[in-house]
Amino acid sequence: MTKKIGIGVIGCGNISDAYLKAAPQFGVLNMVACADINLSVAEEKAATYGIEALSVEALLADDRIDIVLNLTTPQFHVEVGKKALNAGKHVYSEKPLAVTMKEAMELVDLARETGLRVGCAPDTFFGGSHQTARKLLDAGEIGAINAGSAYMMVPGHESWHPNPDFYYKAGGGPLLDMGPYYITALINMIGPVSSVLGAATRSYEKREIGSGEREGESFDVEIDTHISGIMTFVSGAQVTITTSFDVHKHEHNHIELYGTKGSMVVPDPNCFDGDVKISEGSGDWVTAEQTHKYGDGNYRILGLADMAQAIVDDRPHRASLELSLHVLEVMEGILTAADTKAIVEMKHLCKRPEALPDSLPFGQLG
Repeated sequence: MTKKIGIGVIGCGNISDAYLKAAPQFGVLNMVACADINLSVAEEKAATYGIEALSVEALLADDRIDIVLNLTTPQFHVEVGKKALNAGKHVYSEKPLAVTMKEAMELVDLARETGLRVGCAPDTFFGGSHQTARKLLDAGEIGAINAGSAYMMVPGHESWHPNPDFYYKAGGGPLLDMGPYYITALINMIGPVSSVLGAATRSYEKREIGSGEREGESFDVEIDTHISGIMTFVSGAQVTITTSFDVHKHEHNHIELYGTKGSMVVPDPNCFDGDVKISEGSGDWVTAEQTHKYGDGNYRILGLADMAQAIVDDRPHRASLELSLHVLEVMEGILTAADTKAIVEMKHLCKRPEALPDSLPFGQLG
């Protein structure tokens, strides 16, 4: 019988539904309780998903809970993560790991001191499409990767989000918000980044909310909202990335990789599905057969499930502290480079996470 790892959720916002809906598909997870600064919100989630509602303090003190799933907003990721570690719990956080490297290192130091695990989203690189892409690249289908491009460009979240202000304040912006998906996917496929360049600008000083009770209300933009970077990888590959809240429409693929034998189109790294396309030389695009599971839905709990199984199996987990720290360093490096107009070298490298076997039964991770 599979050993179960007890999970307690802190933060019951919209993203918690994706985790709680997916959890029953993974036998290693025992969803015990949830907590939120607003207890009534936690009680509503608990009733929906058949778990307990607790205060944050009670959840942290509960001996049934092995891992705290930290779904608070980014500015509280480190604060809640430190509380979990100090309570003797492992912690798995939504992305990003922190809003600054200085803050992140507090969590790193405490994790090392306590010997507890820290994991961090995104886990979309576990998805069927992205693991298929990884397998094809590892098999040398397009040769050695020498270059690539990544684009995440939208008009801005105020068009749909009823309270979008925090996306446009310090710690927000398109790179810190969406960059983790793209950069994590690229590291999974290519490996760590050695240095970055950057440039940044903004198109609007104010934004107008397009939906909800505050529709029509304007708010100030305090950060740059169109950010471009050049990432040089340890392997020698050079990939450009642009993230923007200033673009109404475009036709760029999410990710393209260019190798010595051909090219690859990689689907949206914010999703688990999508077509992987490869070309032989300059030939036509061919859609690759998907070889891995978890490419047919929203499995936004795979990183947590893998971490839980890694505890049972006594092995490293894939959505690791080292990976998420490196992703944060890359993003902060691009923003620093944009400000200083200088190359920024990376200090905290990571290994590529182990590829996910395509032979494992659904619901099991090893």
